Amino acid sequence: MNGWNRRNFLISLPALGLGAGAAAQSAGAAYPAKPIRYIVPVSAGGGADMIGRATCERLAKVLGQSLVVENISGGGGAIASQTVARATPDGYTLIQSYVATHGTAPATRKLPYDALRDFTPVGLIGTAPNVMCIHPGVPAKDVKSFIEHARKQGGNMAYGSAGAGSLTHLVGELFKLQTGVVMTHVPYRGVAPANVDLMAGQTQALFPSLAGALPHIRSGRMRPLAVTGRSRHELLKDVPTFEELGFKGFDGEQWYGIMGPANLPPALVRQLSEALATVLAQPDFKDKLSAEAVALKPMSPEAFGAYVKADIERWSKLAKEQKIELDS
Repeated sequence: MNGWNRRNFLISLPALGLGAGAAAQSAGAAYPAKPIRYIVPVSAGGGADMIGRATCERLAKVLGQSLVVENISGGGGAIASQTVARATPDGYTLIQSYVATHGTAPATRKLPYDALRDFTPVGLIGTAPNVMCIHPGVPAKDVKSFIEHARKQGGNMAYGSAGAGSLTHLVGELFKLQTGVVMTHVPYRGVAPANVDLMAGQTQALFPSLAGALPHIRSGRMRPLAVTGRSRHELLKDVPTFEELGFKGFDGEQWYGIMGPANLPPALVRQLSEALATVLAQPDFKDKLSAEAVALKPMSPEAFGAYVKADIERWSKLAKEQKIELDS
């Protein structure tokens, strides 16, 4: 398990006036009376980190209190998740959960936390699709012709992923399961080297997030064939969804949300959920997250909890069918 990779970032408020400042510091002040620790379970600098910082910047203004963004990487998000699961449920420690920490990892690994019982859902921030990309040299213009080509190769094709058990891996396995296509899985340490090898022709297919693939699609070094999710993405309007093509179960996507430790008081959950809804309703926030191909999707805490449960069940079923069980 990798070590800690921390970087603190204090998102401070502009001057709010003496009354607000004094109230925030008083012992009897209503929540939040002190800065909130917001843990992002990846290293600083990537897309998930940007989403966390953009969200916290706006939440700080709505809540009238600063948020401290803390990046804790390692163990595929397990260290960060365990940190929050053990925290006092007082609303001052939150995590930006995402599809790995509370979706694919619980489905494929034994974790030091329970993704459902150890957390209190606050709300979903948004989702982004994965896109099936192939090397431009593969003689296929759509999914149907790719399947026909792959079947003629007698198993001599490979698809890359960002790592065993990642969403890019599981979407690839779902594709194999539903089409009967034989492809060798090549796991990489992150999506960047997987992108490189696909563009070099070392692998023939990849199922990355749209945000990470978009620059390469636009440059012509990757050819998109289909996207996950229930509807076409506005950044790839000409690319169909798997569902349009007759496939089932490809509505799973990259997602990002906010959770606290288990037993977070209902009043605090409601306050945080309403603050998040206010942020998601801001037009400039939609524009900000469009850089990561994220579509904002407000959800109540209850709906978000049901969403996470369904996502874990989806990937657990696939992992069982494809015999994917990882040690760590």
